[in-house]
Amino acid sequence: MSELIRVAVADDHPMFRAGVVLSLREEEGIDVIGEAGDAAAALALARSELPHVMILDIAMPGGGLEAASQIATVCPATRIVMLTVSEDEDDLLAAMKAGASGYVLKGAGAGELANVIRSVHAGEVYVAPALAWGMLRELRTPRTSPYDGLTEREREVLELVAEGLSNHEVGERLGLAEKTIKHYMTNILGKLQVRSRVEAALLVAREGPPQKG
Repeated sequence: MSELIRVAVADDHPMFRAGVVLSLREEEGIDVIGEAGDAAAALALARSELPHVMILDIAMPGGGLEAASQIATVCPATRIVMLTVSEDEDDLLAAMKAGASGYVLKGAGAGELANVIRSVHAGEVYVAPALAWGMLRELRTPRTSPYDGLTEREREVLELVAEGLSNHEVGERLGLAEKTIKHYMTNILGKLQVRSRVEAALLVAREGPPQKG
């Protein structure tokens, strides 16, 4: 049997939160391990229980975005899903910058939310379809390329990682030690402001491969 996805839910409306918890407990493969009603309680819950996925409301007391940022910092393995009524593109982009991997509108059905949880737990990123185009438009019109801070060698490493090669395979391809590739990847993730090689690969898929020299 596959491992249950451990989920925590934070929302300041008790009746809504109870409905989310009840519906998720009926979904196969999902185990709701805790609830919170504000940002401070959500952070404490994340620290103590280390859920696989944390569901946060943007507008809860203490700020859902602040909670997301703190949880992403202290519990980097926890994937964050914002569940909100806000269709504001600025809120969406702020949530992603804060470390969220999913952005779901509160009108979503229980099955859709469960599928989002499964997707982000598997390393994917989800944005409500109604907002996805606006986000892509915003991300595709930056004043500078996201790759501008990368060295030529870092661009080579990033392109190979985006093709699915492991650090060892990248090292063999470029004639470098695996620990050197790990060092490059640490720098690349920091410069691209992403949390994992999966998110880096998603960025390359969206923006296209970095241009060399």
